[in-house]
Amino acid sequence: MNHVRLHPLDSRPDGDEWIVGRRATGRFVALPEVGKQALDLLAQGLPPAEVGARLRARTGDDIDVPDFVEALLGLGFVAEVDGRAVDQEPPPPPSLAGIRPSHVRWLLSPAVPVAVLALIAVTLLSRPPVPLDYRTLLWSAHGSAVIALGAGVGWSLLLLHECAHLLTARATGVAGRIRLGTRLQFLVMQTDISGIELAPRRHRLTAYLAGIATNLTVACLAALAAGASTGTPRRVLAAVTLLALLPLPFQLMVFMRTDLYFVLQDLTGCRDLFGDGVAFARYRARRLLRRRGGRSEEPDPSLQLPAHERRAVRVYSVVLVVGTTLCLAFFAAVTLPADITLFARALVKAASGPSVGDRLDGVAVVLTLGGLHALWLRTWWRGRRRS
Repeated sequence: MNHVRLHPLDSRPDGDEWIVGRRATGRFVALPEVGKQALDLLAQGLPPAEVGARLRARTGDDIDVPDFVEALLGLGFVAEVDGRAVDQEPPPPPSLAGIRPSHVRWLLSPAVPVAVLALIAVTLLSRPPVPLDYRTLLWSAHGSAVIALGAGVGWSLLLLHECAHLLTARATGVAGRIRLGTRLQFLVMQTDISGIELAPRRHRLTAYLAGIATNLTVACLAALAAGASTGTPRRVLAAVTLLALLPLPFQLMVFMRTDLYFVLQDLTGCRDLFGDGVAFARYRARRLLRRRGGRSEEPDPSLQLPAHERRAVRVYSVVLVVGTTLCLAFFAAVTLPADITLFARALVKAASGPSVGDRLDGVAVVLTLGGLHALWLRTWWRGRRRS
């Protein structure tokens, strides 16, 4: 191995280490200072043997540069070895590929959050008549109309929410991809913007919070419009306001890697808060079982982490276990019985409703609920196959 050509890589300092990666693929890695120096020398076109000699002269240590290059090959950072292109899968195509960073650079302007906060203040001062009550969602006597509006507006807002993440990340040069996924019992859209790890912190936090800001903006505009309307339009706009606000408490469920989870992970300085939290929770569970069975203990995985990460991971593991348990218990005790009851009543209504309108209403509810649950099962199964 005499010559190595790397793909274009980006990097940023992170404490005593460097975060290095490819924005096109979202793959990144933390390297010590000597690793970053080796990467820079390889990027200059120096052969691995010469890189090793220079690092030895600088540090006094023998660095195994060929092994380092093998690791870079596994990460997809190497484009050519000795003039031969490395056989590797191309990066998956980004969503909304026609939108370039220059088109959405304005999303990173400090004026954008200021405008959102000003809109929220104006809405609160105006006190539009939008009761935060379940009756607001029941704006029509026809269940099919209520479900149709809820599904249509809900999924449109979800797509808009994810597009906000995608476009804000695209402004920093990150490709990003939107796809369907599941979080415990929830069917969700999720946006892969892993490459944002290479951007400055302000840009990272802006991308993480862009979806929440979008929901708040829609809610404020709908509430102001509801205050200026009457009759059915007013009821519909009030329902849209509540539908835009309903996903926000979900963001507090950081045990499911929501938007606020990524904010928390960034602010705590953790590399993989969820993964390390799962590993520590499993360790504690196995330790408890082995203590009862009298078996030997395994090492604590959190001890390999820096002190500040170790504390955050141990606290997060408690939130992870408690939150997941409560969420699944609520699904079993409330959500699932309610879905079954609603579906059964709709079936009865579709089969023996007193009028044609009632029967059509029941059919619409059955098809909507059945379609959503079928989509959830299909997405969950595809996610299992990918993992």
